[in-house]
Amino acid sequence: MKRVFVIGALTAAVALVGAGTVYGPEIYAGYRFMNALDEHDAEYQANGGAWPQLQDSCALCHGAHGQPQNAQFASLAGQSEAYIEEQLRAFAEGRRHSPQMSPLAANLSDEQIKQLAHYFSRQKAGRTESPASDKELEQRGQATVTAKGCTACHGEGLAGGPIAPRIAGQGKLYLIDQLSAFKRGDRKDPTQAMNALASSLSEGEILAAAHYLSTLTPTKQ
Repeated sequence: MKRVFVIGALTAAVALVGAGTVYGPEIYAGYRFMNALDEHDAEYQANGGAWPQLQDSCALCHGAHGQPQNAQFASLAGQSEAYIEEQLRAFAEGRRHSPQMSPLAANLSDEQIKQLAHYFSRQKAGRTESPASDKELEQRGQATVTAKGCTACHGEGLAGGPIAPRIAGQGKLYLIDQLSAFKRGDRKDPTQAMNALASSLSEGEILAAAHYLSTLTPTKQ
């Protein structure tokens, strides 16, 4: 009887070792996946609160943490809190027009606008894209940005200032679209400074400036 028990125990042990060899890697991978989910959830809640967060609704266009992967959308990450709040109010009140943003902003409460502005201002900014290298176009763009004194409003490194947003690292298509809108008068700067500046730019200069700005890695304000 004892011999049968020993043989049975050995058989079970061999089976367990075999199962561990076959399923062990999958079990370990599952554990690592669940652990990663827990870490992500903890980071998510520490950054913006419990799920779901209001800013999640912005991610489709503006990307996770306000850093888009699509060059036609604005990067919100690292913009000044005051600037984001003002733009959301401008969309909501019809002072700035967008088929997508205007109705969305109009449905936000005052507290929600403040919440979004505070959240995105705390996020780390990065480059939206890595445009194809074109040194000649980049140099022309840098010359245009320097000649027009863009740092006077947009700050050192074009990382944003008290009255103007970060434009370093924004997507090329977004920058072209906004500069062209200022030039046409479709988008209006309350001070008229951007409308005056953009109206003095040729389409070639707009293209070059947008290309140059999109190559810049954002720095802290």
